[in-house]
Amino acid sequence: MKIAKNTVVTVEYSLSDTMGNLIEQGQEPMVYLHGGYENTLPKIEEALEGKEIGFNETIQIEPEDAFGEYDAELVKIEDRDRLPSPIEVGMQFEGTPDDDEDGESIIFTVTEIAEGKVVLDGNHPLAGIALRFNLHVTEVRVASEEEIAHGHVHGSDIHQDDDDDGEYRSYPLH
Repeated sequence: MKIAKNTVVTVEYSLSDTMGNLIEQGQEPMVYLHGGYENTLPKIEEALEGKEIGFNETIQIEPEDAFGEYDAELVKIEDRDRLPSPIEVGMQFEGTPDDDEDGESIIFTVTEIAEGKVVLDGNHPLAGIALRFNLHVTEVRVASEEEIAHGHVHGSDIHQDDDDDGEYRSYPLH
């Protein structure tokens, strides 16, 4: 079966920078609903369109087509006492950039703590980096009507009712 709109695609992948430095080795395959549902990067969908099980290729995606260019204006330095305790590098906070007139919030990551100051970075960790994805298609199937209606893949590995309360939570794959 060829990858087309409304197919569920399973892809084993690894992600590196253009120098070949490994960023992520997918421990679990990426499973996504193909066809513009924003479940993966558009350039990945473009590369896989029309392909079949067994397809294997490395593609390079430039920052503007991945996680954007690095924006120095999304880096803030705040007084340590303005943030909750305890605080450590890697913690994340939701906030609004100073110049955002729409008031849309983004996630800021603590990248440094020193001398009573905290550096908060609102850029995606991979912003400004050209990425190389090694992709290997391992499964392609027709999406269910429910998956199409919901715009994402369903399955025992991503929808779980852990406490038997009848409510399912989504645990999306990479």
